[in-house]
Amino acid sequence: MPVSAGFRQITDEVRRFMLQIEDLWVEVQGKEILKGINLRIGPGETHCLFGKNGSGKTTLLVTLMGFSGYKVKHGRILFKGEDITHLPINERAKLGLGLSFQRPPTLRGVKLKNLLALYSKESDAGSELALAYNFENFLERQVNLGFSGGEIKKSELLQLLAQSPDLSLLDEPESGVDIENLDVICQMIRKLLQKEVRKNRQKSGLIITHTGLILNYVNADRGHVMLNGQIYCQGNPRDIFERIKDYGYEECAKCRLFEQGFKI
Repeated sequence: MPVSAGFRQITDEVRRFMLQIEDLWVEVQGKEILKGINLRIGPGETHCLFGKNGSGKTTLLVTLMGFSGYKVKHGRILFKGEDITHLPINERAKLGLGLSFQRPPTLRGVKLKNLLALYSKESDAGSELALAYNFENFLERQVNLGFSGGEIKKSELLQLLAQSPDLSLLDEPESGVDIENLDVICQMIRKLLQKEVRKNRQKSGLIITHTGLILNYVNADRGHVMLNGQIYCQGNPRDIFERIKDYGYEECAKCRLFEQGFKI
């Protein structure tokens, strides 16, 4: 049976994006958190997500990763052209999704080197990565046990580097990190997102940031502001962040109302 031109065009459009979120509504413990999210990220693109605490940013990331307790009521999530809306976490990870937590758990009884070995396709890759970022002394330690804020972030990013996902979801990677460690952490993020590759970059990222410091270290292609579980504006990430610093998030809400034809 021949494939229609219209269907082929739709399929090509879907495959053009690394991530495509369509009218996503998500409920947590009976409460509506995400309300009609639409977002597209192309291969090799880095996007930043700004927003107040409690606006739904972390909910979006863990929903994309497939965590239980985050119920998709409507809409769908497409990753590399495949509908992953109801896939379990392990299947999403196999496809190439990876997540770095803002506050990752401590894994007692699990050595960091063993966890890196599980992530990595090459047996010595974890050790080599740890050596490259002066983290080899932590390989024999239990994951995140007694680690400082900066050390926890390095541990998280080492795990992502070992996994080498096609799309990295980073929840406030600069949070709780001093300036000395921030430089190393951002080097790791640039490596993770192939920022050293100038042409045909394939690794994509979605980064939640409150401070905006990450923009001084990692070039982002697009920014989004989330308020009350909705995307309110999109554009140049530096321009958006400067406007937030000058006028606050309330200005984004006013702009949204103005665009919808309401008097302010």
